[in-house]
Amino acid sequence: MIVPLTRQKFEQLIPLIATGLQYKYYWGNFSDFLQRLLISVVAVAVVFLVKVFLGLDFGIVFLIGLIGALYWLWGPVFWASMRNAKCRRYKYSGFLRGRVLDYWITEELIGKQETVDKKGDLVIVENREKRINLEVGDDTGFTVEYQAPLRVAYKVIARGQRAELLVMSNRPDLSSIDEISDIYIPSRDLWVSDYPCIQRDFFTGVSSRLRRDEEDERPRRRRRRVER
Repeated sequence: MIVPLTRQKFEQLIPLIATGLQYKYYWGNFSDFLQRLLISVVAVAVVFLVKVFLGLDFGIVFLIGLIGALYWLWGPVFWASMRNAKCRRYKYSGFLRGRVLDYWITEELIGKQETVDKKGDLVIVENREKRINLEVGDDTGFTVEYQAPLRVAYKVIARGQRAELLVMSNRPDLSSIDEISDIYIPSRDLWVSDYPCIQRDFFTGVSSRLRRDEEDERPRRRRRRVER
């Protein structure tokens, strides 16, 4: 079942500015940090050279230099916010409540490295990552697939478990889904996630409210049948 969401709720679910989890995602590992630090150093050097050769005002140069010098710190915020903006560009959204229809593990190529062995021959090393693939569907026959890096916590996932996620579209009737969010499994309080694009506290609040509404609706339906 897909429950349409208002634009206000959608923008609460997909934040404009990066959350802590999103910042952590783009912070990356130590090599990612070193790469951003190198960019910061190069930015400062370029600004200094421009100041020397063009004689620009010190105040402007200092401000630009400071921004460049701190790229290692604010870079993750920028990239996460840009990714959020790509999701927020969709005009319509819905809350999908379905079940895990199937799941399977694959090994994906995430990069290649070239190195030289002891004989001097070029060797290409492939970096592969195990990923979990989930197929989620509802009673209407609607299905989506989501892929995320494999985690130990995912071993509790089973077919038939309730699964919830956000779907995004540019069509008012949500007849064509262009993007989906990470997946929440309420019975395990578990997120299956690559990039954590959702405000999770707000999402679980919406999930709980919809479940209460569904439980309140069931007794009314039973009473109506009895009255007949």
